Amino acid sequence: MKFEHLIEINDPLNPLMDTITREQLWRGLVLRADQPTLFMPHLDRCEIGARAEGSFGRRLHFGELVIEDTVYLRPLEEVRYEVPAQGEIPASHMTMAIEMPAAGRLFVRFRYDDGQAAAADGATAMYEDFKRSAYQEADIDTIRILRELAAAGKLDGDTLN
Repeated sequence: MKFEHLIEINDPLNPLMDTITREQLWRGLVLRADQPTLFMPHLDRCEIGARAEGSFGRRLHFGELVIEDTVYLRPLEEVRYEVPAQGEIPASHMTMAIEMPAAGRLFVRFRYDDGQAAAADGATAMYEDFKRSAYQEADIDTIRILRELAAAGKLDGDTLN
């Protein structure tokens, strides 16, 4: 299943929406990769593995289930998560890309590819709809948390460390 959606971060026409800079947004997306337990309440723990230029490995613990992935960073552009096939989990990836189509307009495009072909039957299609909805809700929560962190000044400069 391939799926993508867009979340608006800044809307210059909406004075009630707090403005977030591209740099704050970037730091927030990196924080989500580096400290995912802040964003995923069902995640028990995350171990950060080897770091290289522009990437790092992780081990995510969801109870007895452990998933290994690699995070790739393109500064101020995108964070990409690559999950290799492991056990009964097929290879998959997710990307969070920052888009700025005009001055003052800022979006995050979330792209998912779970490595599976499109649904061939009604039951599978219904399950895929459920997954899309869950992904979208998780992404909305991510942006909500980033907004809270930015409003508290926690995404400014080196305040993450």
